[in-house]
Amino acid sequence: MSTLTIPISGMNCGSCVGRVEKALQQVNAVLNAEVNLASESARIELTDDQHLPEVCAALQQAGYGVPLETRQLSLSNLSCAGCVRRSETALLGVPGVVTVEVNLASEQARVSYVAGTDPDNLLAALRKAGYPGEWLDSQQPQATREDEQQKNLHRERRHLFWAAILSTPLALAMFPDMLGRPEWMPPAILQLLLASVVQFYFGARFYRGAWHALRNRSGNMDLLVAMGTSAGWSLSTWNFLTTPGGQMPVLFYEASAVIITFILLGKYLESRAKGQTLEAIRALTALRPDQARRRTAAGDEMLPLAQIQPGDHIVVRPGERIPVDGDVIEGGSHVDESMLTGESLPVSRQTGDVVNAGSMNQDGVLLINTTGVGQDTLLARIVRLVESAQASKAPIQRLVDRVSAVFVPVVVVIALLTWGIGSVLIGPQTALLHAIAVLVIACPCALGLATPTAIMVGTGVAARNGILIRDAEALEQAHRVDTVIFDKTGTLTEGKPAVQAFIALNEAASGQALQQALALQQDAEHPLAEALRQYAEQQGASAGRVSDFTVHAGRGTSGALDGQRLWLGNARLMQEQGLDLAPWQDTARGQEAKGHTLSWLASERDGQAEVVALIAYADTLKTGARETVAQLRASGIESWLVSGDSQAAAQAIAAQLGIDQVRAHVLPEDKARIVNELREQGRHVAMIGDGINDAPALAAADVGMAMATGTDVAMHSAGITLMRGELQLIPAALQVSRRTWAKIRQNLFWAFVYNSLGIPLAAIGLLTPMMAGAMMAASSVSVVTNALLLKRWQPEIKPHEHQ
Repeated sequence: MSTLTIPISGMNCGSCVGRVEKALQQVNAVLNAEVNLASESARIELTDDQHLPEVCAALQQAGYGVPLETRQLSLSNLSCAGCVRRSETALLGVPGVVTVEVNLASEQARVSYVAGTDPDNLLAALRKAGYPGEWLDSQQPQATREDEQQKNLHRERRHLFWAAILSTPLALAMFPDMLGRPEWMPPAILQLLLASVVQFYFGARFYRGAWHALRNRSGNMDLLVAMGTSAGWSLSTWNFLTTPGGQMPVLFYEASAVIITFILLGKYLESRAKGQTLEAIRALTALRPDQARRRTAAGDEMLPLAQIQPGDHIVVRPGERIPVDGDVIEGGSHVDESMLTGESLPVSRQTGDVVNAGSMNQDGVLLINTTGVGQDTLLARIVRLVESAQASKAPIQRLVDRVSAVFVPVVVVIALLTWGIGSVLIGPQTALLHAIAVLVIACPCALGLATPTAIMVGTGVAARNGILIRDAEALEQAHRVDTVIFDKTGTLTEGKPAVQAFIALNEAASGQALQQALALQQDAEHPLAEALRQYAEQQGASAGRVSDFTVHAGRGTSGALDGQRLWLGNARLMQEQGLDLAPWQDTARGQEAKGHTLSWLASERDGQAEVVALIAYADTLKTGARETVAQLRASGIESWLVSGDSQAAAQAIAAQLGIDQVRAHVLPEDKARIVNELREQGRHVAMIGDGINDAPALAAADVGMAMATGTDVAMHSAGITLMRGELQLIPAALQVSRRTWAKIRQNLFWAFVYNSLGIPLAAIGLLTPMMAGAMMAASSVSVVTNALLLKRWQPEIKPHEHQ
């Protein structure tokens, strides 16, 4: 049982206390709960800390929240999936910790804990478990961390070199008769000395890891290696000490020494390869300039980036990287944004345009008004997103972790049986060698690396091509997608419509009707409103301000002008006002057949509402829209268009693009319902959108994809963000998911093959301990190398046709 106090947000009255207590009582693991309104907290007694996520979920469902902090840790001494499980268990045992995801490939952990929890308690728990850690956001700069990684790699290479030098004479001792040079066999005392140095100095890391595993009452790779090589060394030393003088003892020192050398070789190659999986993060962080040139009344001055504040004016010369996010207030240039968006061609940036930190200014001087610096820039958000995705754990990895939890104890039992039964059949010494081979070949290194390495490379290569994947679950889900739902405005179209026709109805004056429509759209932010304002400006129209302005979500707007009530919106809004549109249906159908979006204007005359104008808008299709739909169809994916437009207008767009299914007259809240309906049919749905009204559907889909050209709300709700807003990145995102998933399957297959085939072969004596060590090392290296092949992936962007 554990007792902890957690803060609760959203409590503002006495009745809230009762609702919070009721929510907590519904969690079976909660033994007692005392809610305090004054401190906005609750003191709860839990059966154990593992149920804290259930508590948070129950409070959220009741309409309250538990403030959480999420941070990244770097860990030491991780060697296999067993280490991942134990380090996660250690962190989850700290009161206040809600979720933990440890990544073996990056040797990092992402931890979410209740606000107010002492972070030092987490570090203490890791030290006690044998996996010392440091907070990444409070460590030394990235460059310093990379220097330490290089030092660790050099140390591993040095240990490997000397272990190989000392093991070589012992390895040659295995072949004296074959080589015809029996005098090459080193004396027994020299074999003991060489093997002991390799065993206890260069192999000390395995003993430390084994000790921590035993102290935590579990097993890991280090335990298997330590048991196997210690058995070989101990048997050889026993024979050396008990063999009568003048006789050559039967020694197996070469087995233990060569096994350790092989495993050190595998670890070194593995570390080198894992370093390449982090190239995406290194490439992004390298874009951050350390200094910025600030313009003041006294002139320009170079300052450390930490001293730059929002509102400062920054000068960027040709050939320099832009150090901040901001708006161009003077000058013009071409800017290379390829590392941020994946766009290979430089883009023009002029006065009024937005520029982002990390972009390369090419050919002009820019004066920028700073809007974001440091951790508040787009570059920093991208780095955090990629780091988060690489640290997250795919659902299939949780299955692997459960397998690894019982794997090591089972292997130890198999090794004991091999030795016990073999002692009766073939003799204790030979049986012991077979048992050693079983322990060594069974090390679950490859199993622990199979999934995280593929995810790290996949998310990294996707980021380089303008596809930001929020977490491993989104990456895993995307490969299953069989249905893609498109929003229309801003997604399939440019979102910049123009008025194609303004038709006065009911004998209304066209000029007066335009003034009324303009009055309703003066301050609206919808793209159709901007189109109407531009049309009115071209016609020389002007209008006053409306009062009692009201937005009817998904339908239109209304207000009062000069005491006259006005409505502007789609057919549904008109029907809600009891207006009959039948007299103008032929005109409307003619416009809709051209793919135009329609708005109706109604006004109140003599206390009676009547339709006074029909406005037809047309939006241009985005470049690549037709090719995107064709690529999806070629992949067996069905495409849907879900739009608030009329059926005819939506059908016209769908016909141009070849979209399979259309749902029209859809309100924003109905988009999520349609997504859920399709999922209930067993479909795997991806929702593509860019607006605030798309956020619920993006969150409800198996995979939400947001255009970076859209709203922040949409991007926060989506699992995947397309940085260039190009539609052809949609099939590319699904493709990189399928490739990554294929690598995960391949890696897991080979990891299981190594273990499942190797263990019986070792048990019956077809694998020597040295061969087992070599195979175990090769399995880890092959898994990481296979994942690195993903780096060659490039999106298949087909040439655009004229839309």
